[in-house]
This record gives sequence, C-alpha cells and structure tokens, in this order.
Amino acid sequence: QVQLVESGGGLVQAGGSLRLSCAASGSIFSINTMGWYRQTPGKQRELAAIISSGGRTNYADSVKGRFTVSRDNAKNTVYLQMNSLKPEDTAVYYCNAAGIRGSSWYIPGDYWGQGTQVTVSS
Repeated sequence: QVQLVESGGGLVQAGGSLRLSCAASGSIFSINTMGWYRQTPGKQRELAAIISSGGRTNYADSVKGRFTVSRDNAKNTVYLQMNSLKPEDTAVYYCNAAGIRGSSWYIPGDYWGQGTQVTVSS
C-alpha cells in the first residue's frame, strides 16, 4: 500500500523560510510526478509546485522565484523549499504523487498526503 508522509510545516514570520518534505513508501519502483498543492478554507486546492521524474518543474505564478521544488528519486521523496514567505502563503500543504509504479503494478491516478499546516504571521 502506498503512503505519503509529510513533514516540515509550522509557524513562521513573514519573510522567513520553511522546508517541506514528503516521502513515499510501499515497494515503489518509480513515480512519474511529485509535488505540492495547497488549500485554504473555502477555496479549492491549488497547485503550488510539481516536478517530474526527469526534473521538469512547474510553479504557480504566486510562488515563482520564492519556492523551489526538488526530489530524490532514489528515496521517492519530494521537497519544497519556501523562502520569503508571505501571509497569503498560509494554507494546508498537500503532497501529491501521480503515476506510481511497482515491480508488477501501476497506479495512474493521484495519491495524497495527509496535509501539513503552514502559517505565516505578518
């Protein structure tokens, strides 16, 4: 069974930094795309940043130049370095993995972590 375990959220002042980590487990051979989405109350979940297994990245316009997504394919782990944080970055951040392959199975859809709270105070 695939599990995504996140860590690294918390409370930080505006202008500060946080680093999120998400490790996927479950006899995984490879993962096509990993990344981070975020959600605030009453709003839809939105993309923050994603990265392909080959290293191609995609960022929301609101985080470009401040957030950096990276991954360690050998560890099936994705990271999100968040710098120059703003109060509007406050949200629950969800790890996402899509296109997960095992030795004899393939899951094309999305897997989600449990979410980690990031709060940026002004």
